[in-house]
Amino acid sequence: MEFPDLGRHCSEKTCKQLDFLPLRCDACNQDFCKDHAACAAHKCPFAFKKDVHVPVCPLCNVPIPVKKGEIPDVIVGQHMDRDCVRHPGKQREKVFLYRCSKEGCRKKEALQLACVQCRRNFCIGHRHPLDHGCRPEGGSPGKAGCSTATASEPTSSGTLHAPSSGWLVQRLRWKVKW
Repeated sequence: MEFPDLGRHCSEKTCKQLDFLPLRCDACNQDFCKDHAACAAHKCPFAFKKDVHVPVCPLCNVPIPVKKGEIPDVIVGQHMDRDCVRHPGKQREKVFLYRCSKEGCRKKEALQLACVQCRRNFCIGHRHPLDHGCRPEGGSPGKAGCSTATASEPTSSGTLHAPSSGWLVQRLRWKVKW
């Protein structure tokens, strides 16, 4: 050979090809052929230095600034231990704020479900006037605003109105805990 100093051998252990235009890796500063120039191709141990992705905290979804040369997993872990707003040990904000006004019901809802007639707040199961025995401002419980007759009032023949099966099932559900 006329020019023994020309070119470099690929630094990949399995390749060692002589390349006259080698490419230098920015992270590990070694020479590679065109097939192994990418960090993923030669499994560069310093590829994290070139990684420009900004890690995001999995708890509070805040981007965490990471300096060059730092390992992102360590920095995110430190953020979660020290600065994270939603740290597992800290008090979380309440989602279910609106408690049902029905006597004996302990359910809470995320949205306010106010009755149109009595203006009180109820859960999904008791939101209808028949389900919570609605008593509008000073009146007796009504049947969904249609009439003022109730299940306990006698008719002209002396018999009681039979409540609808849906209403009865709803009444029994809160008494029996499933």
